[in-house]
Amino acid sequence: MKHLLSMADLSHDEIMEILEMAEDLKEKRMRGKVTDLLKNKSLGMIFEKSSTRTRVSFEVGMADLGGHALYLNYRDLQIGRGETIADTAQVLSRYLAAITARVNNHSTVTELAKYSSIPVINALSDKEHPCQILADFLTIKEYKSHLKGLKLTWVGDGNNVCNSMILGCALMGMEIAVACPPGYEPDEDIVAQAREMGGNVLVTSDPLEAANDADVLYTDVWVSMGDEDERDKRLSDLEAYQINSRLVETAKNDVIVMHCLPAHRGEEISAEVMDGPHSVVFDEAENRLHAQKALILKLMA
Repeated sequence: MKHLLSMADLSHDEIMEILEMAEDLKEKRMRGKVTDLLKNKSLGMIFEKSSTRTRVSFEVGMADLGGHALYLNYRDLQIGRGETIADTAQVLSRYLAAITARVNNHSTVTELAKYSSIPVINALSDKEHPCQILADFLTIKEYKSHLKGLKLTWVGDGNNVCNSMILGCALMGMEIAVACPPGYEPDEDIVAQAREMGGNVLVTSDPLEAANDADVLYTDVWVSMGDEDERDKRLSDLEAYQINSRLVETAKNDVIVMHCLPAHRGEEISAEVMDGPHSVVFDEAENRLHAQKALILKLMA
């Protein structure tokens, strides 16, 4: 049995296997071919945080595969009234084929995994968001035909998605440059881990330096869930870290622009770029479905 709590839980070959499976599942779905590979299997989805893409993609993905997804709001579970994570994990393991959890603290998914006898998927924590990166890699592969040797530039807040992307790039042989203001850098331990894995990681405060010769430009919201009280400070600190036309012109001519959504046009990304010819954000959002279907199949197998 295998869990996915961090991008580092996967190997290069496993990621490629998931991407190839996702491409096949995407093509089958476009042709209307029915797949019931997970018939009579159920996925429990524990949500502490609100969601659009994560919830819909997992629910639709399970339905596409002939299975069933069960939405479990944290407040509706006994875990929200004092039952331990350990007890919850052991009980759910008797009912379900896998658990996915979108949580505030990374320790929640690690404890679920510790006591579960079924696979646990990190669908977002304060430390990482590996499911997003699988969809991102699928999108990049569709546009660039390969991953190894590409340069990805992250601009803005070095958050949980950025942490997972750093590890993912190290695994796939991609260079990553992260541009963020002081105090917004990615997790130091994640950066060190990626470098130990052989990753080429640059962390700088200069977005133009980071964007130079980039194949991919990537950003995320400046004010994430839970950071609302810091909104004014964050907008001020990150003002110079917008992906806009100037930054796009600094990258390669065929650069693609990515955003894991939701987006705030005029903040982390300009409307001109978000809706422009370099943007692949809606293909990226769709690929959450296909990548997660492949991931579920691999883990449930």
